[in-house]
Amino acid sequence: MRRPLIVGNWKLHKTLGETLELVNAIKTGSENSTEVDIAVAPVFTALSVARATLAESRVGLAAQNCYPEKQGAFTGEVSPALLKDIGCLFVILGHSERRQLFGEDGAFINRKVHAVIKEGLVAILCIGETLAQREAGTTFDILATQLREGLQKISAEDMKQVVIAYEPVWAIGTGKTATPEQAEEVHAFIRSLLASTFDAGVAQSTRILYGGSVKPDNVDNLMAQPDLDGALVGGASLKSADFLRIINFQKS
Repeated sequence: MRRPLIVGNWKLHKTLGETLELVNAIKTGSENSTEVDIAVAPVFTALSVARATLAESRVGLAAQNCYPEKQGAFTGEVSPALLKDIGCLFVILGHSERRQLFGEDGAFINRKVHAVIKEGLVAILCIGETLAQREAGTTFDILATQLREGLQKISAEDMKQVVIAYEPVWAIGTGKTATPEQAEEVHAFIRSLLASTFDAGVAQSTRILYGGSVKPDNVDNLMAQPDLDGALVGGASLKSADFLRIINFQKS
């Protein structure tokens, strides 16, 4: 049985003071949420504050990105080793905003996946299609390419440190959400890809999250789908009441 995972991606939001307020509320409000794994991904400058507040809580720490080198002349970058040192457990990689706004391609994202795994952290590999690609009927082709590129030379053993996040680009921050049936169709397809790329064991044990305008009013129906193992939450993770409701989803 795959244990649900809910991750809050705060993107470029929250000062140190606001971070303290939010993580305290999430920490307190999730004390009895024992059936789900939880993580939050603040901005880099707030990771240390968040870690200190979340110490000995049920909430893990995630980073929003990394650079695939341990150290060196890479001005402005942060390595997986530094993220591990500060207490991160997860690193979000290949988010559509990194692909679209910063030009990250599959090969570069794959280097990050390898670097994160090497440091003993869990890589949350994001894949997803644009609206134009969905309307053109190429969703499965796009996802297959992104998944295979991102997992190039990753072993079945390495997959214990990988979570896949399906995030339809057309549903991120737009208020649009894939229907539960659409999300399940894609998640089942991704699981079949994992089976063909690795084996049935990897396919059945790998957690696949949904990310795309997940909110308190749609999380229950989404999480009722058999191949949805959690959520990568954007805007709704910035409000403690909304995020806690998502954490405490009720399968219909």
